[in-house]
Amino acid sequence: MAFKKVSEQLSVILENNVQEIEREWLFSKLDQIVSEKSTRDLYMTYSLIPSKITKNNSLTLEISDDDLKSYLELQKANIQQIARIYLLVRVLEENSEFFTPKVANIIQVSDTGELETFLKFLVFLPNPSEYKHQAVEALRTNIATVFNAITMHNPYPALYFNDQQWNQMYLKAAFMQQDLTGILSVDERANKDLARIISDYAHERWAASREIDPYFWRPAAAFLEDGLLPDMERLFKSENVLERKVASLCCAASNSDRAKDLLEKHPEFSDQIASGTLSWQNLEK
Repeated sequence: MAFKKVSEQLSVILENNVQEIEREWLFSKLDQIVSEKSTRDLYMTYSLIPSKITKNNSLTLEISDDDLKSYLELQKANIQQIARIYLLVRVLEENSEFFTPKVANIIQVSDTGELETFLKFLVFLPNPSEYKHQAVEALRTNIATVFNAITMHNPYPALYFNDQQWNQMYLKAAFMQQDLTGILSVDERANKDLARIISDYAHERWAASREIDPYFWRPAAAFLEDGLLPDMERLFKSENVLERKVASLCCAASNSDRAKDLLEKHPEFSDQIASGTLSWQNLEK
């Protein structure tokens, strides 16, 4: 996901939503940070923004990049978060070599709210791949809001995580009982190892008589030949209608002839899938 002229777009939002005296404070701090190469002032300014810029309930997003606008709306960005990410984008634009490691270190000095902003809007930074270590480190947290900042509705993991990191994120999201539908590019990032992990995890849950989020199975659809067909059989025989729907969706999406044969034996939802009235997007409706 490529956003166009991020700093210019965010500057327009600040112009339309922030009082002049507050903008002047931010811009003067930005000039000082860049001219003096002040790491201390960068961190302090990033931290002070909520006390210096007034949060308003109605945010005007009159910008030309519809993708950027949509992402801000999806993440429910407020003006303080926009000011923070604008600060980071601008210092990196002015001196990427000096400020990249300083921006990366924000994860070490931020409180929860500051860290959430950093993670949600990593894709706005001029050199987002430089912060993969920080994004992966965020997966270690047990604070749901921080974990969700990097995992939910965020294109960063799909763009930059390797399969091991992606799988770790997906499994932990399931373990933390987060809404898996908020993870982007699930089909594109599906892989054989993840399918095996999903099956193993399901068997552990079943052995403990515990439920599984039906959506959890989605990445397994492309890998049903590798021992997962018996799992589909079990789902087809479930009394839970959502599990039967999931088995149908997985088999319908699979390239396996055996999976197609299995779906023919359990055609309960085949017509709905063919017509588009049943999909992963409307599974629980």
